[in-house]
Amino acid sequence: MNQELTAAADRLPQPARPVRNFSVLLSPTPRGARLARLLAVEQLRSWELPLDPARHVVAELANNAATHGRVPGRNFRLLLYVVGAVLRVEVTDTRGDRLPPHRNAVRGGEGGHGLALVDAFADRWGVAPGLPPRKTVWAELTVPACMSPAPDGPGPGAAGGLLQGPSGRKNSHQAPPLPPAGRTHSPE
Repeated sequence: MNQELTAAADRLPQPARPVRNFSVLLSPTPRGARLARLLAVEQLRSWELPLDPARHVVAELANNAATHGRVPGRNFRLLLYVVGAVLRVEVTDTRGDRLPPHRNAVRGGEGGHGLALVDAFADRWGVAPGLPPRKTVWAELTVPACMSPAPDGPGPGAAGGLLQGPSGRKNSHQAPPLPPAGRTHSPE
């Protein structure tokens, strides 16, 4: 049985480039929105992708999740992935009842000006309902083909390139590691 499944999997078409992904849960606060932008920038750097305009799209979607999608005790999720020459940014929050304004409303009236930035920067964006009470606001940006992640780059997941440079050593701008549980850095 296992051999049959393995043989069937081997016959499936394989993508020319692997799918790169990064996912993290963050608190729906201004600090969580800022951290989403900073983590996204570091992940884009590790994939050797251009930072702009993706950092602005992440900042706006994360800020919206922290501002309009906030439910006490529930986090929002940032998901980045690259398939071929497309970077997809997804932010999922737990306020499925509060949808962003319609695209035509983004350009006029009060509020929704940040989504006008998303509309300007992204090739496509939209909202997908999730399991109640969730919704996902997503945006897709075209990445130059010569810059899409190479197969020998970091593998899927958050640990690929965030904490270590190409040599495997700690980056100079990285914060020191947390102390073991039950200990603090200071004797207080």
